[in-house]
Amino acid sequence: MKSIISTMVLFISVVSFSQSPLKGTISYINDSGIEESIQGASVYWLGTQVGTFTNERGSFVLPYKKEYKKIVVSFVGFKTDTIIINKNTPLSYVLKEENTLEEVEIRVEKEATQRSFFEAQNVMNVGSAELLKAACCNLSESFETNPSIDVNFSDALTGAKQIQMLGLKSPYLLITQENIPSIRGASQAFGLTFTPGTWVESIQITKGAGSVVNGFESISGQINAELVKPFSDSKFFVNFYGALGGRLELNTHINRKVSDKWQTGIYVHGNHRGQRFDRNSDGFLDNPLANQINIMNRWQYTDSEKGWVSFINLRYLNDSKQMGQLNFDFNEGKGSTEVWGSEIETSRFDLSTKLGYVFPELPFQKISFQLAYSNHDQESYFGLRDYNINHKSFYGNGLFSSIIGDTRHKFKTGFSFLYDKYSELVIDNSFGRTERGVGAFFEYAYDNNDNFSLTAGLRLDTHNLLGTFVTPRVHVRYTPWVKGVLRASFGRGVRSANIFAENQQLFASSRAINVQREGGQIYGLNPEVAWNYGFSFLQGYKLFGRKGSFSVEYYQTTFQDKVVVDWENSSAISFYNLKGDSEAKSFQVEVNQNLIPYFNLRLAYRLNNVTTDYNEGRLTKPLLARDRFFTSISYETPLKANGAKWKFDTTYNWLGKQRLPGSQEDLLNRGLTQYAQSFSTLNAQITKVFSEKFEVYAGAENITDVRQSSPVLGSNNPFGENFDTTIVYAPIFGSNYYTGLRFKLN
Repeated sequence: MKSIISTMVLFISVVSFSQSPLKGTISYINDSGIEESIQGASVYWLGTQVGTFTNERGSFVLPYKKEYKKIVVSFVGFKTDTIIINKNTPLSYVLKEENTLEEVEIRVEKEATQRSFFEAQNVMNVGSAELLKAACCNLSESFETNPSIDVNFSDALTGAKQIQMLGLKSPYLLITQENIPSIRGASQAFGLTFTPGTWVESIQITKGAGSVVNGFESISGQINAELVKPFSDSKFFVNFYGALGGRLELNTHINRKVSDKWQTGIYVHGNHRGQRFDRNSDGFLDNPLANQINIMNRWQYTDSEKGWVSFINLRYLNDSKQMGQLNFDFNEGKGSTEVWGSEIETSRFDLSTKLGYVFPELPFQKISFQLAYSNHDQESYFGLRDYNINHKSFYGNGLFSSIIGDTRHKFKTGFSFLYDKYSELVIDNSFGRTERGVGAFFEYAYDNNDNFSLTAGLRLDTHNLLGTFVTPRVHVRYTPWVKGVLRASFGRGVRSANIFAENQQLFASSRAINVQREGGQIYGLNPEVAWNYGFSFLQGYKLFGRKGSFSVEYYQTTFQDKVVVDWENSSAISFYNLKGDSEAKSFQVEVNQNLIPYFNLRLAYRLNNVTTDYNEGRLTKPLLARDRFFTSISYETPLKANGAKWKFDTTYNWLGKQRLPGSQEDLLNRGLTQYAQSFSTLNAQITKVFSEKFEVYAGAENITDVRQSSPVLGSNNPFGENFDTTIVYAPIFGSNYYTGLRFKLN
């Protein structure tokens, strides 16, 4: 009704106003210090009946006359403000919360996964509703219902899942927690399992080159996890999960208000897997025995009157994995040459803080600082091979943002520094290095508040091992018609390849390790440098009155320098600098459609073509499906007055054939074919919400019980020359059924 009245008033007003209309946006600062738009805010000229309401982007268009000097902006739960207008320039205004309305509660029903129509970057926001569609026990399992991310097992022993986007593994993604780099260096192999799913409030997935504000390492995109906030999280929350695969988990959140401005939370996660399974009868554990304790203390300070917001996080983690043959004695078996076993012990400490200030009189102007320290210590052995790594990291980022002239022209500028110290033991060899880098960046953003926006950034870094280099990144958005969005981007990324930490599965094999040093600063190898560019088109529509969207996108990553990981020789793994070309091309089509109220369908097809010039010649990337088809169906019953409802979610994945590494003759000798056959998996979950406080869920993963027949090659002689656990292209354990409950007090 509001929109109809607004349209009528605007139409009548435009007839009588000959000058260009006044345009602007209305927003607010959320608990994380992030600016969010307000839909439905009232904007009108003081002393008149000429007004309108902001749209879903927070934008408004208001007829303009020189005689009118003040506009009034109001929205429930926020202070009503009167703004003086001296000239017709675009306006961007931030409302402040009304402290006296403590009992006002605003509910907005958002889509579980949202694609932005207004940002220059191609960003997908995955909300908590999407994360609850699967068991989602940790961050690595948060992408099972997302067609843009591939989730695969890295090997046949550790149970670790690796993610890939645009055909490239997670090291080529910048993975951050609240825009602080988090999973990098020593934590690349298992770091995604170190963030419990209940700690995650939302995930932002950015395809293509990221922002220069967050560093130079992003190549194929960025995944940012926003954690739950003490101010907005439940006072008490508990989640219990149990699976027939032997996995038990417990998550507990306790949040307390310390003062009007301070809130703190204690978050405890524990998981345990103590049962031994060998469904394929190869004598090896299908899943590792595991224990993890993960504790975080989070502090939040908010002073909306003065414009301050701050977070302080302290976290400790201890993770233990035991793998190998069924009869291996993990108490006394290390060093045994009769029974093969493996253990990975990881302890990690993290400390991070964020401090932000919004100028009260200039809400478009902000200053913020980020500091983070981590100490990651891993001790492990794989049969007779030892691998230990200690990684100390320190990160800092300072940022100032404001406008140039008016709010159509915004900029961010600042500096960052990064310190990494690595100490590694690789079998009998020790490696150590220290990386230090300092950088400065500037990012300009233009938005005409209508159909065009541009973000262009440049950063200059000097690094003791990577040298001095420039990182440019550009994102463009154009809206040719209603709900139609064209985007294009390009950018450069640079990174150090941590060849052993990122490829730990190599130790669980008889392969020799061959590093072809060629004078580089890191393991004798050069840093990796790549350009990423691409385009996307998103169209929102209504079909028979039901909302839907269609998207198509293409991205290409071209490596200028790359560390080639060569698995083509069954007796060795080789690392060497790229001598020719390496490209990753990714094409995806996706359709989202609401069929009937509360019933949603998502369909997607993705094609990856990743090629690299190896010493043997140009080959496609092994263990990567060229084709993938994805279907997700979700349904919710209408919400009852007491908050009760049912939720049903199903996900179907079909993966095309995958090339196995090695020559055809070599593969035949090991009982393998050149390509693994295509297969499909089906997951489903049912959730019964009894009230806002309590819900239970039950589900099944891999209902069709798809399993790779021989994931451990040479299992009958693990100390022989044919032992290999790295050729994994399909599920190992088979079907798995689980149940759990969630309880919270607000």
